[in-house]
Formats: sequence, C-alpha cells, structure tokens
Amino acid sequence: MSDIGTQKRSKPAREDDAAEGAGAVYQLGYDLDATINADTPARLKAVGNPLRALLLDLILERAMTVTELAERVRKPRGTVAHHVDVLVDAGLLKVTATRRVRAIDERFYGRTAHTIVFPDSATDGDLPFIADARAEADLSDGHACAGGFTLRHARIPAELADEFTARVMDLATEFTRLPRGGSREYAFLAGVFPTKRPVAPEDPE
Repeated sequence: MSDIGTQKRSKPAREDDAAEGAGAVYQLGYDLDATINADTPARLKAVGNPLRALLLDLILERAMTVTELAERVRKPRGTVAHHVDVLVDAGLLKVTATRRVRAIDERFYGRTAHTIVFPDSATDGDLPFIADARAEADLSDGHACAGGFTLRHARIPAELADEFTARVMDLATEFTRLPRGGSREYAFLAGVFPTKRPVAPEDPE
C-alpha cells in the first residue's frame, strides 16, 4: 500500500515568518479522518495530477478558499476551481466552512483524510515517490539550507521491518504536523524495502 500525506508503504490559519511554537503540533482547525483509500479510478486520477497533489498538500496547512489556493499556486482562479471540484467529487476534499463576502458565499475546503493510501499496483515499478522527489528537489543551495539524506542497511526479520516501517510512517505524519513558518518548503521521503544484496549466511547443508 502507499500513501500521500502522502506515503507509500508495502503504499491551516496563516504562514508566519517564524514557527508558531517549537515542538507544538500544528492544528488544522477542522476534523478529518486518519486515512482514505485511493481505491477507485477517480481517486487515482485525481491525485495523479501534479497541481491537484499540490493543492492537497497546501490544505494540510489549513482549510482554504479557491481564491487563497489560486494565490498560493499562482494559477487562475477558474483553473484551481476546476481541480478543487475534481478532488471534491473524488471524496478527497470537503467543504469545512463558508463565509459571506460581498453577497457571495465563499467556501473553505479541507481534506477528508490526513493520509491517502494507494494500492501496491499504483507504483510504476520504481521505488515509490522517487521520481516525484527528484522533480521537486532544489539542491542548488548546497549546504545553505537545512535537510539531509541517509541510506542504511540491516539484516533483520520481516516482522521487525514491518514494525520499523510503522514507526517511520508515524514520523512522516508528525513531519506534516510541524508548526508552519519560514519561506521554504521541505519534503520528507522515507521507505523500508528489501534489497538484492547477498548478505545472509548460507543455509547449512
């Protein structure tokens, strides 16, 4: 299974210049489920569009109107409204509140679930999200910005791999709930997977 939160496993009020309290949990201001399955063609198609995936991520900051989303992604309001409608029809977004602005009811949209879980068949044969991460990554600043990478290996039973994967997924969810602030977006990419390396002891004859 995979999820977008998004993760893949075997697959908000304002943005201040400073974080709103180190160590605090970011509050969305609306209720949502923990997970939703991308188990229909409509949902898979909805999240497969890069702009719609971006809208889903932005709404993890807080519920937003189409106008606010259009300003954030620098796209025409009509374009964003269409993509929001697609996400609503797919059951991935919902109206969380309305307000009256110049005799017009403006809707705030929020996610229906914090994590969107994909079936294993949704992968393209590569490690999940690697292509997305490569396309999004800004490595031009070198060491000027925070962040880092690591690749580790351990010969462990499958049960321990599953337990560790669950902890990593919890950490990924925690990452998306950190207080918003600053002028840069950071991404968290993680995975636990079996390798082809011949490191196990040979079976005794």
